[in-house]
Amino acid sequence: MISQDTQTLIQPIMDRAMNQPDQLVLLFIHENGTQERISAGEFYAEASLFAAALKKQGIGVDDLVIVVLRHSRELLSAFWGSLLLGSIGSIFPYLTEKLDPMLYKERVKTLVSHSGAKAVITFPEFKDDLSALLADVDCRVISSQEVLDGVSHSKGDFMPERAVHPEKIAFLQHSSGTTGLQKGVALSHRAVLNQIRSLGQALQLNAKDRIISWLPLYHDMGLIGGFVLPIVAGIPLILLSPFHWVRDPKTLFVYGAEHQATITWLPNFAYNHCVRGIRRSDIAHLDLSSLRALISCSEPVRRDSFEKFLNIFQGHGITAGMLQASFALAENTFAATQTIPGEPPHYDWVDIHSLQAEKFAMPVTPEVEGALAMVSNGKPIPGTEVAIAGPDGEHLPERRTGEIILRSNCMLTEYYHRSELTDQAILDGWFYTGDIGYMVEGELYVSGRKKDLIIVGGKNIFPQDLEAIANTVPGVYPGRAVAFGVDDARLGSEGVVMVCEVEASQQGDTQKQELNAAIRQQVVRETEITLMDVRLVDERWLIKTSSGKIARNDNREKYFREILHKDV
Repeated sequence: MISQDTQTLIQPIMDRAMNQPDQLVLLFIHENGTQERISAGEFYAEASLFAAALKKQGIGVDDLVIVVLRHSRELLSAFWGSLLLGSIGSIFPYLTEKLDPMLYKERVKTLVSHSGAKAVITFPEFKDDLSALLADVDCRVISSQEVLDGVSHSKGDFMPERAVHPEKIAFLQHSSGTTGLQKGVALSHRAVLNQIRSLGQALQLNAKDRIISWLPLYHDMGLIGGFVLPIVAGIPLILLSPFHWVRDPKTLFVYGAEHQATITWLPNFAYNHCVRGIRRSDIAHLDLSSLRALISCSEPVRRDSFEKFLNIFQGHGITAGMLQASFALAENTFAATQTIPGEPPHYDWVDIHSLQAEKFAMPVTPEVEGALAMVSNGKPIPGTEVAIAGPDGEHLPERRTGEIILRSNCMLTEYYHRSELTDQAILDGWFYTGDIGYMVEGELYVSGRKKDLIIVGGKNIFPQDLEAIANTVPGVYPGRAVAFGVDDARLGSEGVVMVCEVEASQQGDTQKQELNAAIRQQVVRETEITLMDVRLVDERWLIKTSSGKIARNDNREKYFREILHKDV
């Protein structure tokens, strides 16, 4: 782990390269499955090449450098090279077939223009497109090959020209989304180091740990948990491609077993993806007992996802005590809370009607009708305080639901070049997350997002709860349901719309009618909410964000544009 004397993120990397150059930093797994071992000396040398090349291109200290690269060693080197130079690095999603090309290009141009980025680093085949897109913007578009060619004779021993202050912005994390101007979360060296120390303490990190990750590096879970933390803390990292994992989810466990991985992070949908996409025969020979923490993060944690996953994997060394949870957000660098490794998940059974109508998590027994299992996200990590705020900012008692707020020593410096948003989000030192939840005995339970809340007849409805119910109905493609509110003039309130992707076996008119009725009945049975409209759509109709989440607002707009418009 890092010492208390460490002041910047690049210091331990430089020290390791100098004193332990042969130490394993990461095992890089290419999309074709080939593996490369990268030592501390090699890692620093490759970052040095990019630092020297950026300087040669006129990029200086505090200049913003946006990295738009696929899963590659160049991606890693470009990011750390920008930090080594003293510029501000930021990894941005690479254009894939899942993203709309026009929306993607608009987003890139808006981001570069508004943030004042001085350089964009990308692959040679994408340079011409980006150059044309940014022709009227004062920003250099640099191909990764130009970087390597331009410093082909360098020894890769770049040294920073001056000491970096701990409060200096190290890099930006950008909020996920598909449209509009994303918020750049600016994080200082000190904030990130505090997060690494605190999360390391909460996870009980030790010299035997090895982290394995498939997560994209443009999202806080992948960037911090699956990249920055292990690199800075000196914990070996096994790094897979996100696209490789999505196509073949067993790879996480095949490589994890091979290299004795101990920790990984998984958003809730990933547990379901593993259950659907991995055959028992694929893992029959695997011993996964080296893993000690599989941490659910970034999405509401679901009991059924944990239990389905455990049912498949418990015969291979996975135990309930390995299933962990964390509440995390980019504005706190990453984690704000964490459960205790080795302890099985804590479930709080509450009455869903009380949660909706009274904003109170009334405890009930599991067999009671309307009982809902809430999963604990753990207690705050050291250096972070968490509270629940009411509508006037007052702190609420246990089991009262409200907005989750926090303050910590690893919080963002600002939303980059957007001071008005920073002032709105931080009040009296507390950051207002926009998430809704409650606390019991110091543990946090997350209900949903404030902006997604649907109010029906005075009841607060969290769409995530309705989506979870729809996902249990046979015929609905698991994880592919979205609920949102629309104005209902007849009721003088909001109505709830549910859009679900259906499996291939449910494409006939009769099957769809039966499935539509089944979804409505199940939602009414469990919540007493009558859905105003249920639409069944084909696979891949729903829009997801670049981080893999269902983009609720975008799907709401698509519903109006492509479904209601056709009905008129």
